[in-house]
Amino acid sequence: MVRRKRPPIAFERSAGVVALCIRAAALALLALSATQPGFAGGRPWDDPSLAPDLRARLALSQMSQQEKLSLVHGGLGAPWGHEPKPAGAIGSAGYVPGIPRLGLPALQETDAELGVANPGHIRRGDAATAMPSDLALASSWDEALARRQGATVAAEARARGFTVLLGGAVNLVRHPRGGRNFEYFSEDPLLSGAMAGAAVAGAQSRHIVTTLKHFALNDQETDRVALDVQIDRAAARESDLLAFEIALERSHAGSVMCAYNQVNGVYACENDWLLNQVLKGDWRYPGYVMSDWGAVHSTVRSALAGLDQESGEQLDTQNFFDLPLAKAVADGAVPQTRLDDMVERILTSIFACGLYDDPPRPGAIDAQASDRTALQIAREGLVLLKNDGVLPLSAEARRLAVIGGHADKGVLSGGGSSQVLPRGGVAVAEPSALIEGDLIFDPSSPLEALKGQFPGARIEYDDGRDPGRAAKLAAQADAAIVFAYQWMAETADAPDLVLPNRQDKLIEAVAAANPRTIVVLETGGPVLMPWLDRAGAVIQAWYPGQKGGQAVAEAISGAIDPSGRLTVTFPENEAQLPRARVPGDPKGAPRGPVGRGGHYGRIFVARYDEGAAVGYKWFAERGERPLFPFGFGLSYTSFALSDLAASTNGGLVTASATVRNVGGRAGVAIPQFYLSGPAELSIPLRLVGWRRLELQPGEARRVTLEIDPRLLAHFDEAARRWRIAPGAYVISAGLDAAHREQSAVLDVGASDLPP
Repeated sequence: MVRRKRPPIAFERSAGVVALCIRAAALALLALSATQPGFAGGRPWDDPSLAPDLRARLALSQMSQQEKLSLVHGGLGAPWGHEPKPAGAIGSAGYVPGIPRLGLPALQETDAELGVANPGHIRRGDAATAMPSDLALASSWDEALARRQGATVAAEARARGFTVLLGGAVNLVRHPRGGRNFEYFSEDPLLSGAMAGAAVAGAQSRHIVTTLKHFALNDQETDRVALDVQIDRAAARESDLLAFEIALERSHAGSVMCAYNQVNGVYACENDWLLNQVLKGDWRYPGYVMSDWGAVHSTVRSALAGLDQESGEQLDTQNFFDLPLAKAVADGAVPQTRLDDMVERILTSIFACGLYDDPPRPGAIDAQASDRTALQIAREGLVLLKNDGVLPLSAEARRLAVIGGHADKGVLSGGGSSQVLPRGGVAVAEPSALIEGDLIFDPSSPLEALKGQFPGARIEYDDGRDPGRAAKLAAQADAAIVFAYQWMAETADAPDLVLPNRQDKLIEAVAAANPRTIVVLETGGPVLMPWLDRAGAVIQAWYPGQKGGQAVAEAISGAIDPSGRLTVTFPENEAQLPRARVPGDPKGAPRGPVGRGGHYGRIFVARYDEGAAVGYKWFAERGERPLFPFGFGLSYTSFALSDLAASTNGGLVTASATVRNVGGRAGVAIPQFYLSGPAELSIPLRLVGWRRLELQPGEARRVTLEIDPRLLAHFDEAARRWRIAPGAYVISAGLDAAHREQSAVLDVGASDLPP
């Protein structure tokens, strides 16, 4: 028997007798509020000692039908066509007016995955801190840092008056070419759920409603509005949906945003299985489901399937939750109780997240604190992929060549709704060949940062457009540093994993001229490296944010030890992937115009036959050797693992190992624990835990972790339960998924777990 130890997805809701007491109190207070104008000098729901759902019901009881309907749909918070910006809107992605007579705040919604966005520069002069990409954040494997990032971004949002953050993108990286992979965390459900959950929890600690998105299986941008993802339901529960489940448990996110695509033939925002059965049924989620912008296709179907709020209604073919919903409720097609449930869920989140009791107060932003957070993420997220003794560069270096990537000006960021107008101004805006729009470089010059790290060196820059000229400069230097980039953006997937603009040729030319060539990659995910054997060192910097140049320079000089570890597998070639290309239209464009009066075009089916075997699991299942495995990353010191042990005690499965720094300088070890087991497990290898440890030379530390029993189980969709098969399970530990030197066998009995 394995005991499942996890919190319910609820806003501190009690169960059993306590729940009965709360419901009894609610009835009494509802009766009281109907006869008295206030409670303890105010409204009945003003009492912060009451449970959030009780306060929501008290407020709901005093709302008119029109007020209820006003909360379940909202438009853009910016001008659209001939429509001006809504009165009262700050200027952002979305706006839902408040109800002043009841004290209910407006929902001022901002994109904020990587910092507070300013779409179309609608708020003139309003720049924000551009954070590193989520792949960079996840590569730290540091949940405390993820929480800090969420709190930092939320503080900036509150200072502008925002009340809802459209962040928390927890989708798995199924396609290495995915246009929004830089907004996602990893290819593993445990890691993605833990990191996204920590970030959202940090944001909501600032008393702001935050979302988890895009629910679910929005793992590609190609044809996203006309895509039908076909996947076995049990496999979905063991992969993408497990990531969301873990993130919800750890964050208590106020809202979940449903996705554009279909799942098994039904749009995500009107998918009863996703929204009613799984999210609100099995997981007992008490918050509300908002739509993605332009993802609603119906009134009655969507409302009955579990959608609670239509967002960005101008982008839908009509305002489905405005007059059509009012009529559907009046006609009985949508029960009044369903409308009340939609509103109660929205109100519950407003109270539970602290927004009602502590509304935002626009004011000054602590830019220095934000910069410190951005810098720490960039530092911890850098992954050293190769080092032939070139790094760290000696302080005695006298001549360095810095080449390509606009390294004289800044570092690359990802495009789309998460794009931040960086504080300090855009360093470079370069036209994109992928989609309409510009590549934006954040103002953090690696060249200037390197000059600070090597004050005695002559450092020269070449833009890299002429490989021959760049090679000539490199040949005269003690070391050459090539900055290469791959731009990724929402609405389009990369056509392949090749560095664009013939950058491979540039790297090959420079490496041929100087074997002490360091390649710094600013990419939205994995890329191919045909020049790898000729480069002296490779640093994966991701999109490192507006302090990224400093972090890269510090890693090159040895001022910091590279401590990042990959959260996605880097393939040797695209033939190793489940699909040689992303399914759908290779141009990545919607099939037909989207928006009012338009249509979405014919549906395109993508079969996810790999099921739950995403990323490293796919490689393990087939015995494929990747270019760099999941969890991989080098350091300027060395670590050793020993004495792995695994046990069950009262149904709780634990694993422990000793980690030692066997090198000559301080560094960060990230021991990783994996599980494999009987055939019923269905996946040959699963990450079940990790620790991030800062160790001094010679220091050893014992690590012990509890294993979530769902990671020992397979999901039985017919029974709607997790089942653990009896047999021998192998717990292994190592420093990445492909190198697990330690193992222990654990005998486990049969057990069933709730869904």
